[in-house]
Amino acid sequence: MGYLTDSYSCQVNKGTHKAINRFRKLSWAVSANNTKICWVLKCDIRKFFANIDHQVLKDILWKYIEDENILWLLGTIIDSFCTGSQKGVGLPLGNVTSQLLINVYMNEFDQFVKRDLKVKYYIRYCDDFVVLHRDKSYLENLIPQVSYFLSGELKLSLHSDKVFIKKLSSGMDFLGWIHFPHHRVLRTATKRRMFKRIKYNNSKETIASYLGLLKHGNTHKLIQRIRNKVKAEAD
Repeated sequence: MGYLTDSYSCQVNKGTHKAINRFRKLSWAVSANNTKICWVLKCDIRKFFANIDHQVLKDILWKYIEDENILWLLGTIIDSFCTGSQKGVGLPLGNVTSQLLINVYMNEFDQFVKRDLKVKYYIRYCDDFVVLHRDKSYLENLIPQVSYFLSGELKLSLHSDKVFIKKLSSGMDFLGWIHFPHHRVLRTATKRRMFKRIKYNNSKETIASYLGLLKHGNTHKLIQRIRNKVKAEAD
């Protein structure tokens, strides 16, 4: 079983930075280097980890694994998890095993989007995914199709408040950044959280980590603001 190129969560040599760089490349392709309108469909899956269905997950694994001992072990691990008092549903957040299993689970969706729906410009990171296209109506028609597959095959649902279609020129919020045709800026909530953390922990390691993050966007003024803040507190 192989994952799609444009699935970016919890895999070696993948991650958010590569995902947002890929988003930029796809937006350039769709917009013909910003000479055409680029529409973006952004979707979020509702309570993703809490709603992973154990039987569906095991049925997927059973398609690819023949060793009965491995299947028994995986089944035991999966069934040891639950969401509250509801058995048979849910995987824990932050668990390494969960990260592997959700990619197996969502690979079914990725394959459906790419092979059945033949969507060309698609990126998924965990429970967030985007589709880019020049035709807004094309994206509108995709929503019921992906929703039907998620509910029917994976027992998941889209978050009704987090499904929208926007022009890239108006700014698209994806993976912590607001993306525009020629640049991207850090989300306001992310900036606030960053400065709050720096207030309580301005160690060299923390500052270096944030400066490394900020290099992936148009953040020259923000970087200077952090450096000035650290310098002022040191004096």
